Parts: sequence; structure tokens; C-alpha cells
Amino acid sequence: MPEYDRRAAVQYAVRWAYGRNPDFYDFSDLGGDCTNFASQVIFAGCGVMNFTPTYGWYYVSLNERAPAWTGVNELYRFLVSNRGPGPRATEVELSRAEPGDVIQLDFGGDGRFDHSPVVVRVLSPTPPGILVAAHSSDALFRPLSSYNYRSLRCLHITGCSPSGE
Repeated sequence: MPEYDRRAAVQYAVRWAYGRNPDFYDFSDLGGDCTNFASQVIFAGCGVMNFTPTYGWYYVSLNERAPAWTGVNELYRFLVSNRGPGPRATEVELSRAEPGDVIQLDFGGDGRFDHSPVVVRVLSPTPPGILVAAHSSDALFRPLSSYNYRSLRCLHITGCSPSGE
């Protein structure tokens, strides 16, 4: 499977952490823009969308997109179960986080994850040493430990398939 371009993903995150790419709708007033931003970052490193209706991962416009493009839990389900085109991920221990990976945070402790920041630098494999970029509450090089979360999951992007394999 083709490799995920982590450098391109991080460059995109740094470029757009405090701005909005006009090619994508800003979902800040529709529940938050964090997973839209995470999807854009992943797309920058992968370059392939999955246009499977309902269960794929794609963005054409505000009204033509997959739930996984903007939904925290939907993105998780897509990445860990995708066998078609596009990115794939495995849930790993936080100590295995790499730049370009997505960390999902559960703020309420209810098992539903609420936020999808993207890893942009790893100084050490612990929450204070993992620096992220995010939208909704825009951030760049923010320590993961500065979030008040109950639990987290690390989605390690394992590759990107052009056609499904």
C-alpha cells in the first residue's frame, strides 16, 4: 500500500491551523470544524478520497460529503475499517503517535469522542510532549496535555490505497 506522506500532512496542518482553506466549508458554526480540518490534513498526506455513498470518506461541498469527513466517531470507523480507496489507520498506544496521526479526545467520559486534533510534532511519547494542531479552538503546537479530556485514542495512519487492496 502506498505510504502516507506525513511531511505533506504536517505542512498542511501548519499552514491552515489558524486559517481556513477556501476549498472547504468552515463547519465552526455547525458543530465544529475539528474533524473537517483533520480530514483535510489526512487528504494532504494521502491524496485519495473514498466516494462510497454514506460509508466513504470524501468532500465535494457542504452538501456533498461523507459523514466521516466531518464526524469524529464516523472518521474513526472509516479509518479503522476501510478496505477501499483512501487512508487507513490502526488504533495504537499514544506512545506510538507520529506526526500526521490523529488523536481523538473524549471530554465527557461517555465513550463518544468529541475532538480530533492532529499530531504535528512529537517531543516525547507522552501527552506533554505530543504537540497538535486543531480547528474549532484553533491551535498549533499545542501540548496534548493542555486539553481537559477523560480518554483518548490515537489513530496511526498506516497507509493510503489508490484503489483498495
